Amino acid sequence: MTRLLILSNGHGEDLSGALIGRVLKKRGYFVDAIPLVGKGQAYLEAGIQVLGNTREFSTGGLGYTTLRGRLTELFQGQLFYLLVRFWQLLVVVKRYDLLIVVGDVVPVTAAWLSGAKVVTYLVAYSSHYEGKLKLPWPCAYCLSSRRFQAIYSRDQLTAQDLSTQLCRSVFFLGNPFVDYVLVPYPGLPSCDKRLGLLPGSRRPEVESNLLLILRLLEVFIEHHSTLPLPSFDLALVSAVDDILLSELSVNAGWQFKKKGSASLSTELVRGKCRINVHRDSFVQVLQSSDVLLSMAGTATEQAVALSKPVIQLVGYGPQFTSTFAEAQRRLLGPTVFCAPGRVGEEKLFLETAILISELLLRSSKDASLKRNCHLQAISRLGVEGGASRISEAIDQCLAPSLKA
Repeated sequence: MTRLLILSNGHGEDLSGALIGRVLKKRGYFVDAIPLVGKGQAYLEAGIQVLGNTREFSTGGLGYTTLRGRLTELFQGQLFYLLVRFWQLLVVVKRYDLLIVVGDVVPVTAAWLSGAKVVTYLVAYSSHYEGKLKLPWPCAYCLSSRRFQAIYSRDQLTAQDLSTQLCRSVFFLGNPFVDYVLVPYPGLPSCDKRLGLLPGSRRPEVESNLLLILRLLEVFIEHHSTLPLPSFDLALVSAVDDILLSELSVNAGWQFKKKGSASLSTELVRGKCRINVHRDSFVQVLQSSDVLLSMAGTATEQAVALSKPVIQLVGYGPQFTSTFAEAQRRLLGPTVFCAPGRVGEEKLFLETAILISELLLRSSKDASLKRNCHLQAISRLGVEGGASRISEAIDQCLAPSLKA
């Protein structure tokens, strides 16, 4: 049986790698994975073995964005951890017929150093950021190597740009993480308007983001007391359990109410404002919402893929900072909105509250907004089926003699 190894470096990258890996397993290949960031939960849920001992760091692999983050990673031993993971890759890679890279320069460089045959889904880079992609050293050199059998980009503009830069064909076949949210799920209870709340997935940033969202909704209620309230629906990761959620919300002046054991069993209450807390229902929240308030990375991209307008609320990071949010708007286009103001300032909360009201109204009445959301979804992220198309292309890269 042909053996494939997936190397990825991020939570969103793990999700894409797991979706590709799941399809490849159905095609009869043996698939393992080495995630460089986090514990590779997406792989485990897809039935793909994760090699070696994994570890999660407080920066979520994004410490490089700030000096403080870099120092935190050094203190926590992340550099040593990465070196160990690279060594593990070098030890095992010869057992596999093909190495599949999902991510950026870090796994690309590691793959090149391994001497293995490689295909890469370059999900972390896009020409939409600057118009022309500037690959960090030595990414372009590695990708030009003959050992890299094929390169797949995250959008058509990047495929065209890199094809010119690298003097080789780069293909856009879609984004696997889009497939995950386009599968129909049972909807949430019907309501007139719904604002989906996405605080992100990385701890401890998700707790800080959640507190900012709670304060924003307080301001929203104060300044929109005469208007009907939308349904507020929070998609929360399991890492923030009820004990932690209760502590956070009560300290912020909210009531924590437990109603049962089902997915929709918890709510946060302050005055007439109620937030429905959903666990293991991320896709349902995304699909059922009219507008999304997001402090997340991949989840925001998935919302845009569903042709939903998105409002950003800038946080303290390490991921969802003002710099990250601005880059995300360049990546995903004009249907991602952000109010002006500094993190935590009342002006930012007020301007964002006004933006929420405007977009909730426009979401049902503004046909041009709907058209633009659909246009951006297709042009920035592509259509459903990316995992299958990439898997089929990988299948074609492998010599027929290698197949099981």
